Amino acid sequence: MASLPSPEEDSQKLKKAFIGLGTDEDAIIEILGHRDVNQRKKIRETYHQLYNETLVDGLAKEISGDFGKAVILWTYDPCERDARLANEALKSKKRGIKHLEIIVEMSCASSPQHLVAVRKAYCALFDSSLEEDILDSVPMPLRKILVGLGTSYRYDKEMVDKDVANLEANRLHEAIETKELAHDDVVYILSTRNFYQLRATFERYKEKHGNPIDEDIMKSGKGDLESLLKMIILCIDSPEKHFAEVVGTAIVGLGTDEDSLTRAIISRAEIDMMKVKSEYLNIYKSNLDDAVIGDTSVEYRKFLVTLLGGKI
Repeated sequence: MASLPSPEEDSQKLKKAFIGLGTDEDAIIEILGHRDVNQRKKIRETYHQLYNETLVDGLAKEISGDFGKAVILWTYDPCERDARLANEALKSKKRGIKHLEIIVEMSCASSPQHLVAVRKAYCALFDSSLEEDILDSVPMPLRKILVGLGTSYRYDKEMVDKDVANLEANRLHEAIETKELAHDDVVYILSTRNFYQLRATFERYKEKHGNPIDEDIMKSGKGDLESLLKMIILCIDSPEKHFAEVVGTAIVGLGTDEDSLTRAIISRAEIDMMKVKSEYLNIYKSNLDDAVIGDTSVEYRKFLVTLLGGKI
């Protein structure tokens, strides 16, 4: 396998792609689309030293639209990317819960270390904390749950206590039966227990009460609270299934939700994309790469397919 160019060479090639008539999008895709998170960090640092401007600023002047947005999100450090996406979601004043997916994903489908890094980046970028902005822009009872998730620091090893799983499966069932879905106990369980413990609790719930917990939640009501809890449970139980559904929902039907499609592919490309592809095939009976190719165009398509490990 050929050795990669140095960060200096990559920076020089990127600068060259920006100069002259028109931008060389293919060069941008070829370089950034084939560099991992640490390599991209070195390129950002080197580019800044060489040209006295940030790489993101250089890119923003040259590329725009869905392609530009995707490349810039990929170029950011992952914690800064998620901090910016969370801020954009909280400032959007949208109704419903679809736009709040990013906050659930970084709390329930990422490592505890990543969440802490996002919160630090958020404070540095926006002069307010993530939790303050959740309090300001999200109504109760969703606010209570998202603050709980966003401020948690879970244990990150595989530690399961079967007695706790049994007790907490019962407590969650009781909360669903009495329609107290935002009870302190529910927030406490979902926001403090490690992911392995919670998966064991959901499994125990199904054994004891006959249905998966998310099904029982959706039977108890059809509001934003129920939908948010269903999203949280899926993110904890099977992040790859959650992201496969985000991609599917973004593509299926009239028009494409490019922002969700971009976020899902960029945030999982270096984590569990093979699992996401497998879940996508399972759910939609079609190939994720083909679905993306069929629903996007030009450089945007080429960049996403590069991140998916394909070629166009």
